[in-house]
Amino acid sequence: MTTDPAPATLAEVVGALEQRYPPAWAETWDRVGLVLGEPDAPVRRVLCVVDCVPETVDEAIAAGADLIVAHHPLLLRPVSSVAPTTYKGRIVHQLIRAGLGLHVAHTNADVANPGVSDALADRLGLRELRPLRPVPEAPERGSGRIGQLPAPMTLAGLTRHAAEVLPRTAWGVRAAGEAEREVRTVAVCGGAGDTYLADAAAAGVDAYLTADLRHHPVSEYIAEGGPALLDAAHWATERPWLDGLAAVIRDRLRVEALVSDLDTDPWTVHADGRTKEL
Repeated sequence: MTTDPAPATLAEVVGALEQRYPPAWAETWDRVGLVLGEPDAPVRRVLCVVDCVPETVDEAIAAGADLIVAHHPLLLRPVSSVAPTTYKGRIVHQLIRAGLGLHVAHTNADVANPGVSDALADRLGLRELRPLRPVPEAPERGSGRIGQLPAPMTLAGLTRHAAEVLPRTAWGVRAAGEAEREVRTVAVCGGAGDTYLADAAAAGVDAYLTADLRHHPVSEYIAEGGPALLDAAHWATERPWLDGLAAVIRDRLRVEALVSDLDTDPWTVHADGRTKEL
């Protein structure tokens, strides 16, 4: 008579994730690792999400998950209370009532190789990837990626291509620069990437795709002859990484891993008052 193997414990899942995305790789301001859950609790199903919000918690409960692995920290900034009268407190109570654990891999996953920006680069079909800002002691890792397109595109064509291959959002993809500019080398950074504008300019790339770009820095970089800039929804630039995260969980553990396609980008309505044709 054969018996089913014992399910993985939460501690085993966390151990595998921290081996792949060590907490020591995270920025000092970041808050990664296990947030909620008993280490010896069994984990048979995991839901991978960008954001731990009430909607994704509901999704995890409906899927029968035991653990949520999120990219963005729920408790990034210090709190003095998790009372259910607060937004984050309600989420914490919802997780505990459902018996759901929560683990976070954020900037430690950003700099991993492969990590968040590798998955974004793969969506665009970039080749010969290297970090945009390498980690000094480990240059194979780092923030962002630089790669080559399989064939040159115009900026307008690359913008359309990005909108087609990235998850659809109300935000879409917008670009700054000459529409007919030829693009061969592209830098990308999942999430808010204006920190690396100077790195992209110094690298001499033709275009840089990221999220959350601001008016004045974009204007200045374009005016100074920097790379063309593409701005996509924050969620859309990080969602591709969830597939690789789920694969890590499936391959290393006896655990089913699901990926959430629930669009948690806060921008939900888009209307063009004036649209420049590409």
